[in-house]
Amino acid sequence: MTGVLQGDATVQVGDPSEAGAIFGRGFFGTVLTDGLRLDRAESLYLLEMGRVEVQGPSGRPVDWAGLFRQAIRAEPGFGVRYLVYRDLRQRGYVVRSAPAPIAYAVLPRGGVLHKTPARFWVEAVSEREPFRLSQIEQLAEKALGAKKQLLVGVVDEESDLTYYRIRRPRPSGALPSLRSSDPIPAVLGEDRVLVFDDRGVEELGRQLAYGSRIGHRLELSLLEAAYLAGAGTLQLRDARTLRSVSVDQLVRRARRLESEFDERRAVYGALRDRQLVVKTGFKYGAHFRAYPRNPEHSHARYLVHAVEAGYASTWSEIARGVRVAQGVRKDFLLAAVGGDHTEPVRFLSLERIRP
Repeated sequence: MTGVLQGDATVQVGDPSEAGAIFGRGFFGTVLTDGLRLDRAESLYLLEMGRVEVQGPSGRPVDWAGLFRQAIRAEPGFGVRYLVYRDLRQRGYVVRSAPAPIAYAVLPRGGVLHKTPARFWVEAVSEREPFRLSQIEQLAEKALGAKKQLLVGVVDEESDLTYYRIRRPRPSGALPSLRSSDPIPAVLGEDRVLVFDDRGVEELGRQLAYGSRIGHRLELSLLEAAYLAGAGTLQLRDARTLRSVSVDQLVRRARRLESEFDERRAVYGALRDRQLVVKTGFKYGAHFRAYPRNPEHSHARYLVHAVEAGYASTWSEIARGVRVAQGVRKDFLLAAVGGDHTEPVRFLSLERIRP
């Protein structure tokens, strides 16, 4: 079957029978009144698979390398997008162009064009491109509004692909609320808060899984203490002077010890408000691990990393976080905090999958 190369590196198949055969086997191309128009990815793929031959305007044959050179001149970033297109086609999917800025719309296996809605929207990126949270959030919102699953196909330097499913989760748990009405006495040490009161150790430690029970006392992180003190649950005093310590004083000390305290505090509060038990994720390279119930009765479901709304990183850094989380059977969440820390925390989950 023969197509003619157009000036924009697409291919036109004029013979009606050939056009029908190409379209009918895999839903390639766009049917026109005068034949079939193949976009750049379709043209290259069919030429590579030996299903079409391509001629230039003069009638001379165009090989795959020649067509590829024209495609990358016509469309920046085409080489990466083609690798994703090719991989999805090799997996048996029908792949079509998606509304900008998404690269491709992918039908479920066995789907029929114009009858079966697309299942995935797939964006194609190089591992060398920066990971920009705001950009990924925009794509996730667009896909959510269209009721599609968003996948990002990341092409590494060896042309291998890794797919990440991006979602907007609503993490929640079932931890009961604190019932005690009287503030619990606690003392502020250098970088943590200690509770010696038996009632406090019982209610905060055993019932609500705050802190760590060390002997007969409960040790709280500064994050936990700031959250509880802000809710009026703790009555704080300095361990050396026994002077009263306000929430603002506690927060100022925490900021001196940790530059990311405000972001972590906002995310910690958002997770606790959603009735999740929140513990440090230090051992996993994340800020938090979050449990739906008391850790004595459940496993952590989430590994959560608190970031600013304008967060940017590398895909290799994201890949490490996702790999660690899935290796211990947890969901990897990025929790975005607005600039003034008063906006609701936005959660984004990334999951490595094989489509």
